Amino acid sequence: MDEFPEPANLRFLRLLVTVLTTVMIVGLLVVVTLLVQRLRVPDIPVPEALTLPEGATPHAVTQGPGWWAVVTEGGRILIFDGAGALLDEVAVTLPE
Repeated sequence: MDEFPEPANLRFLRLLVTVLTTVMIVGLLVVVTLLVQRLRVPDIPVPEALTLPEGATPHAVTQGPGWWAVVTEGGRILIFDGAGALLDEVAVTLPE
């Protein structure tokens, strides 16, 4: 039995599907790579002007107009002025 020759339209369609599949796989890899890079948890950036008390590990940093607030892992909120001087310390009761 002889085989029928493959029509040109079918060959083009097969090539098109292969190219589109390859582009989709590469695009998916790029999106996953970018998400992993963006969602990586960085160190908390504490401004150099702020000097944290001994043993305080920052958990979050917030800036307002003329002040900074640093939430520590020990359950304290440290309020600094714009120059970096400690103004107030608030103890937070953490739920268990």
